[in-house]
Amino acid sequence: MDRPRVAAIVYKMLEPGGALLHINIVEYTPADAVRLPWPTPPYAVIQGLVRHYLGPVRRAGRGVLRQGTPGGEAAIFRQAGFSGPNRIVIPATEPLVRDLDDVVAWVFSRSDSAPHLFGEHLGDFEAELRQVLHQAAPDGRFSDPPSNTEVFVWSKDRS
Repeated sequence: MDRPRVAAIVYKMLEPGGALLHINIVEYTPADAVRLPWPTPPYAVIQGLVRHYLGPVRRAGRGVLRQGTPGGEAAIFRQAGFSGPNRIVIPATEPLVRDLDDVVAWVFSRSDSAPHLFGEHLGDFEAELRQVLHQAAPDGRFSDPPSNTEVFVWSKDRS
């Protein structure tokens, strides 16, 4: 993605006083510090399954991330005209509880495992993913430790 171009377009789309929110999950609590009601999703196995189907280099949209996820969002947002950010942390207090379908939806919501990347193998991937999840939690329930949510508010001036 041409991040500077996208940031500039979003800035132009906003009315004066509008804002862009950059939301991030932070401060993962170690699983052994919290009693979880169900097992955590088998993230390493899921990642291995994605790599089995898509190859070892992490995908992103229609491209690849050979060097990992790029940083520098602050400079890009400022260059586009945004001011800020105002950082807000929303503390988590309870484990995140999900069912098998929620975990499948989460996998497909990621840019590195979006459905279009699997092409004609999408059905096979999803079937294997569901099998892995069922083996990890036969009742189809999973939980993750509480994680805080970090929100960066980038503003367009009112002028």
